[in-house]
Amino acid sequence: MPRKLLLCLALTAALTACKGEDTAPAATAPAADANAATAPASTHTFSPEINAADFAELVKTLASDEFEGRAPGSKGEELTVNYIRDQMQRIGLQPGNGDSWFQDVAMTETTADETTSLKIDQAGKASELKFGTDMVVGTRTGQTEVKVDGSDIVFVGYGVDAPEQQWNDYAGQDWKGKTVVMFVNDPGFHVDDAKLFDGKRMTYYGRWTYKFEEAARKGAAAALIVHDTAGASYGWDVVKNSWAGPQYDLPAKNDPEPRLPVQGWLSADAAKALFAGAGLDLAQAYKDANKRGFKPVPLNAKLSVDLKSTTAEKTSRNVVGVLPGSSRADEAVLYMAHWDHLGKHEGEADDNIYNGAVDNATGVAGILEVADAMMHQDPKPARSAVFLAVTLEESGLLGSKYYVAHPTFPLDKIAGVINIDAMSVAGRAKDMTVTGFGSSELEDILKPLAAAQGRTLHGESAVQSGFYFRSDHFNFAKAGVPALYADGGEDLLEGGVEAGRKAGEDYGRNRYHGPKDEFDAATWKLDGTIEDLQLLHGVGKELAAGDRWPNWYEGNPFKAARDEMMKGKAAPAAK
Repeated sequence: MPRKLLLCLALTAALTACKGEDTAPAATAPAADANAATAPASTHTFSPEINAADFAELVKTLASDEFEGRAPGSKGEELTVNYIRDQMQRIGLQPGNGDSWFQDVAMTETTADETTSLKIDQAGKASELKFGTDMVVGTRTGQTEVKVDGSDIVFVGYGVDAPEQQWNDYAGQDWKGKTVVMFVNDPGFHVDDAKLFDGKRMTYYGRWTYKFEEAARKGAAAALIVHDTAGASYGWDVVKNSWAGPQYDLPAKNDPEPRLPVQGWLSADAAKALFAGAGLDLAQAYKDANKRGFKPVPLNAKLSVDLKSTTAEKTSRNVVGVLPGSSRADEAVLYMAHWDHLGKHEGEADDNIYNGAVDNATGVAGILEVADAMMHQDPKPARSAVFLAVTLEESGLLGSKYYVAHPTFPLDKIAGVINIDAMSVAGRAKDMTVTGFGSSELEDILKPLAAAQGRTLHGESAVQSGFYFRSDHFNFAKAGVPALYADGGEDLLEGGVEAGRKAGEDYGRNRYHGPKDEFDAATWKLDGTIEDLQLLHGVGKELAAGDRWPNWYEGNPFKAARDEMMKGKAAPAAK
């Protein structure tokens, strides 16, 4: 998920034209191939206004079976990036990465052998955990075989080392070569203790990505997260579907952070048995891990695994188009959506194409609709507008991570980022959800626009799910660039909050990261989706027309990076 979906909120609650001199050289895209995969011909006539018919046409194509779930490195990628480029050309944008529409993103594709098992030796009793049923594991090393032999298994609570919280689950031990088992989410979550960390709102320490990163920094040989639906904000099927098949990462040479040899998840039942084998009760372990002064607990067990994988070095692509500004073309507002999804799962019975209609064909269609509207507006935007469709979001926000490291506009020239990921298709709403509400002054632009639609702004209801850390804007935020992530609402005009939550629960249980996330003209209500797009277009339109430089609100952890970035620059204060 990376993996936020507005329609999942109820479920989770219950459960550049000019490159600066300091930017990286333009990535060279493969030469055009007359035989390259192209989308099927369409008879649809697009109009410059943001409207439901155009939006539906874009989503229907991107989420079609022919695009095979848009997996990076597949035929589906080729179809997808060429289709997005063709739409940008139709709209009249210019290539956004020098003279290229594409930015190459090197990636390592790793597919774990799903016959792999984890062998546990606990108090002289041997057992095996099966892939997909009891656990899922993979490696980020890029190696075709990784062995862990007789690694001591230790329970480390939530796997958090947070000095500012006076919390260190790893204190006092050498972790080299050990296997750490931990809970998902933050300390305080499972016992509803508002005094720990940020109460119900998940911090980055609660994300599975952080937990693996920290375990790697500590020198662990393997790390396993205990799955629970409420803490993760999705069920075991989502974990299994997301970790099966090819997994992608930036090559180690492009990302020097430490990496775990083996990382993955344990099912709740497998974890319960593991703890019981050590004479421990899993329910009590949740309570113990939420107490200050928690000490790591050996599980009197050793883990062995021979993890074989197939690997391949490949290249995926971000797609970048730009509408050059009329008077301040060296400054930009950036719209972004990820184009990738989970692809085609060979060997699965019945429907094995994970179409990703809501997640995130809707977002790509959204930025294209906004691009069309901005291209045809009068007067033209003073600042440039960048439209960025990134790859590898589902693999850990990798395409946006690469872009932030190699921007086509210097980051201190980007006035703001607007991310569109998984739009609501449940109908018009009286409200609008801003994920990470209260973060940046971009909300000051959005608020009056929403009010003009008769709508109010609020934060996500499922603050425990950490949606703010699960989509591509987060990489820009970490770098300091103000980023807005907003769409949809829960309080629907037809049916109110009850209807909104019911729609969310249905999507989360039946379609999210599954083959049923398909375009459905019969049930999708796009009137609300178009209103959402009009608001997001309005924010970018105002930002591109003026000279505002929104910042993060006081107290936000990303403000220091933005202040340092803008130090000494003659940027007018936000109005």
